Amino acid sequence: MKTNITDYIKDTAFRFPDKVAIKDTKGEISFSQLMEAGKKVATQLLGMQISREPIAVFMPKNKEAIISFLGINYSGNFYVPLDVKSPQSRVNSILQVLESDIVITDKDHYEQLKVFCSKVILVIEDILANQKMDEFAIKSIIDTKIDTDPIYSIFTSGSTGTPKGVVISHRGVIDYIDWAVCTFKIDETAVIGNQAPFYFDNSTLDIYLMYATGATLVIIPEDLYIFPARLIDHLNENKVSFVFWVPFVLVNIANLNIFATKKPKYLRDVIFAGEVMPNKHLNYWRKHMPDCRYANLYGPTEITVDCTYYVVEREFSDDEPLPIGYPCRNSDILIMTEKDEVAKMNEQGELCVRGTSIALGYYNDWEKTQKVFVQNPLNKHYPELIYRTGDLVYMNELREIIFVGRKDAQIKHNGYRIELGEIEAAVLGTQLVDICSVVYDNMNKQIVLFYEAKFELPIGDFRKKMLGFVPKYMLPTIISKVDKMPLNSNGKIDRVALNKKVNFSQDENNILR
Repeated sequence: MKTNITDYIKDTAFRFPDKVAIKDTKGEISFSQLMEAGKKVATQLLGMQISREPIAVFMPKNKEAIISFLGINYSGNFYVPLDVKSPQSRVNSILQVLESDIVITDKDHYEQLKVFCSKVILVIEDILANQKMDEFAIKSIIDTKIDTDPIYSIFTSGSTGTPKGVVISHRGVIDYIDWAVCTFKIDETAVIGNQAPFYFDNSTLDIYLMYATGATLVIIPEDLYIFPARLIDHLNENKVSFVFWVPFVLVNIANLNIFATKKPKYLRDVIFAGEVMPNKHLNYWRKHMPDCRYANLYGPTEITVDCTYYVVEREFSDDEPLPIGYPCRNSDILIMTEKDEVAKMNEQGELCVRGTSIALGYYNDWEKTQKVFVQNPLNKHYPELIYRTGDLVYMNELREIIFVGRKDAQIKHNGYRIELGEIEAAVLGTQLVDICSVVYDNMNKQIVLFYEAKFELPIGDFRKKMLGFVPKYMLPTIISKVDKMPLNSNGKIDRVALNKKVNFSQDENNILR
């Protein structure tokens, strides 16, 4: 039984010592080289007598970042990936929360970090060039660790402006990866095309599938996602067979009709998570790439990446919602009403999770932790924590879980309770737009639609088609065409940026009567 993710790399390096583990734009590294490099980082940290501490990693996604993660875990500590493109104030805010004295970076970012960071800065290239391994010291520390020790902390945005550091355990990741390997039958023949930044929890699946199976991880350059045709070429050049991407990337490929001229020849598994995947765009993929397996994964960072999954096998119309499916192995899903009772079939409730996948909490933030990691209200007999996701779902007649929207995205408009996600699904169902996002102007009590399309939205046709999906009171009152939907650093639609745009001039062309 594995108690630490370093057990994966030990087994895999023994089986496939010379196989390529990671490939990035600067080269590649084998599994035996990865293990040796990680142990050099661990020896450096153990010499500094640091244990069970958060250690920040300030570098872009590359093989050196993964070496740093592995070394930190070998040393009995846990890693915290930082975004090198984040404002200095946000990076400093995270470092203050961590109260950690050490940051690992690379030569390319040392000067940038030194300008605003007063911590001890270790340069990965120097460690790998000068540090020897101390196998005995590493084994001594690993033997004392247990599976509930932290493996990493990923910082998500906080409602107050201070980022929240979600702390995940080794057991959470081991359960998740073992489930994924079993469910998707991934082995050493797979080539994984990484899209997610390492400070985004979707990258957990990419990294640890590589650790556990001997699959090769190809770190795809970020700029290729702006040029989908070149992205497809890159997939083919590297024979990528497995991707776990945010839906926006798949949507963009569909909107540009890339498959009319070229297709990813080796792709077999298309997994997506992070936001709602519109069936309109998924149907494009299924039409042009019918031999691929498609799966919709769901889960917030607080439950070790994903807690439900849905392998897409039946047909869906463009305007249907795609289920988030069924609980992952060793995760239990509770759909709770406002009265803390289990919701009936087709009754909306908040999705709550119990099991070893639940995070340990928010680092250095007991108040926020205790608000969402709470005692299971269905269990009055012994302590049992559940995580309240804040997401509204229901279970349909097929016992599939259907995502409705965020509790905090539920608005009350003209006396009606409305989910903004439902309006977005209806807009996409009209076939008149490529991408859309709906926000609520609380000051003026108006539903605001932002959309991308090749042409201006024909208001008459739009209104007529929308009334086929939603009642009149759910129609957007303001619509605005944007050249490009703003995205956050994780590749999701930036709803905060859109909310700032609601004060645009309300002329007669963008008001629905």
